[in-house]
Amino acid sequence: MNATADELAGVVDLFGGLTRPELEQALSEAAFRADGQSVDESALEAAIDDALETFALVEYERRVDDERQPLLVAGPTAFPSVPEHAEDVPHILDIDRRRLDRDALGEQVYEQFVDAVETAVDAEEGDQLRQLLDVSYDVEAWAPVDLASERDRLEASLE
Repeated sequence: MNATADELAGVVDLFGGLTRPELEQALSEAAFRADGQSVDESALEAAIDDALETFALVEYERRVDDERQPLLVAGPTAFPSVPEHAEDVPHILDIDRRRLDRDALGEQVYEQFVDAVETAVDAEEGDQLRQLLDVSYDVEAWAPVDLASERDRLEASLE
């Protein structure tokens, strides 16, 4: 089973958010339900990394009993879709839906976006700069953040 970024977002959205190992387990369960298929772990890691890079998934660090728990959450560029055979995964894994602090999530994604802009500007990576310019509007619509100064920086770097 090879999941798209939107399918990864759809699976994590079923739960509100999942850790990487939980996402891997959820996809393994869905693949098994689909006629005993399996998940290519290296392809899955690459798909997760790509989804994070494009903001289809974002990392959200929440506190649970004074411990940090990093979760993957459906991001601002995702169009979450649940892959075939994954609709029952929440019952199989027995993980309660997680509630997220949207303000904290917005702040964390803002920081991730600023870091991505810094990296792209330093690398003078035109395609990445243009992609981030487009993503900036998605992030603002998705979270209560203002990315006008980052957009100005991206536009200046593209000139």
